[in-house]
Amino acid sequence: MPISVSGDDTVQNKNALPTNIRRNPLTDRQPVQIDSAQDFPDIPVLPETMLFLDLLVQEPCINLREMSQLVLADLGATLQILRLAGREFGHAEGRPVRMEDCISDLGVQECLEVVSRKMLPRDDSQHEIAQLWAHAREIAHHARLIGEEMSDVNPEEAYLAGLLHIICLLPPLLGWRKTGANDGLLVGLMLSKRWCLPHCVTELFSELHPIDYATRFQGIVRKAHENAGQTTIPCPLGNAVRLSLVDNLYMPPDPSTIQ
Repeated sequence: MPISVSGDDTVQNKNALPTNIRRNPLTDRQPVQIDSAQDFPDIPVLPETMLFLDLLVQEPCINLREMSQLVLADLGATLQILRLAGREFGHAEGRPVRMEDCISDLGVQECLEVVSRKMLPRDDSQHEIAQLWAHAREIAHHARLIGEEMSDVNPEEAYLAGLLHIICLLPPLLGWRKTGANDGLLVGLMLSKRWCLPHCVTELFSELHPIDYATRFQGIVRKAHENAGQTTIPCPLGNAVRLSLVDNLYMPPDPSTIQ
């Protein structure tokens, strides 16, 4: 059942839900077919995120602000809940976008269940995934700071754009077999549409394709990379990688692939 919040960002915890973490190291890295809008392979969540969420839900009242901050510090947990909201509400007007609203409207138990479906795998990909998650969090932090200085940008949307700017790297990293496109930036646009992610994320990837058009969230995320300093992550918005993508991979989007 959805829960409502009276204004103090807390809800009574009537039924603390123990997380149901399912681990299968033999299948964590198996390729997953991504052919339709019904396919939503689970995205791993850091173990420390689940530990702190477990502790939080043991309290008599749950602080939604604190819970949302824990979720937003983890790329996997954020995507799991935003995709759940996307499946529930689609792009309907008034759909929840803020993490507090998503948790409130979807329900604490439902959000905990979807977040706990897949943990960070204990295999050769563990370090690479953790490194990418840390990069996303760092860029999101700087993007929020930049958004706070802009009059026409919501800092929370800037944070989301920064956190999710690397979703186009998830298919090869997590062993997904098919996305319908080879251009990494087009993959980001496809996934943001397929998962009904907030408009700020879709707008970010939509801005990336006209080469001479760069405004709003694209500019914020690129500036966030500059403020964050050097990074070893092959990020699609890093200057060198972006130039390579434009020179070698750019092609006009095929509308049939992004329905």
